Amino acid sequence: MSRERTYIMVKPDGVERGLVGEIIKRFEQKGYKLQALQALQPSRQHLEQHYGDLKDKPFFPKLVDYMLSGPVVGMVWEGKDVVRVGRVMLGATNPLASAPGTIRGDYAIDVGKNICHGSDSVENAEKEIALWFPNGTLQYTRSVDKLIYE
Repeated sequence: MSRERTYIMVKPDGVERGLVGEIIKRFEQKGYKLQALQALQPSRQHLEQHYGDLKDKPFFPKLVDYMLSGPVVGMVWEGKDVVRVGRVMLGATNPLASAPGTIRGDYAIDVGKNICHGSDSVENAEKEIALWFPNGTLQYTRSVDKLIYE
């Protein structure tokens, strides 16, 4: 089995609306393995580092302020092609362009309140995991994996 990992974060709107469990449920039902889970209130500096690639965008200050508005829930998921498939499960960044059945397609309307973040590449996933989980993640074996993977 591939040991690819991704970072998924439920944003303040998703936490406030009680969607954390639904998002976890979808990743678990797909067959992915949860390696880390943490609710936290990140600092401005932490968010500016996380969204550093967007710092020159006009919406950057509003994004950081929004992300400071409430707690977030960060998760690390492991499994085959989890970065790509995880982003498909989340849906398009613009919820109105997201298909029904995706998290954003089912629960969001505006880009600025689009429920969650998902890593866009394996390399960025590992950077984000190191940023949000500096003490590492759990490593364990699941017996159910033999029912999920060939």
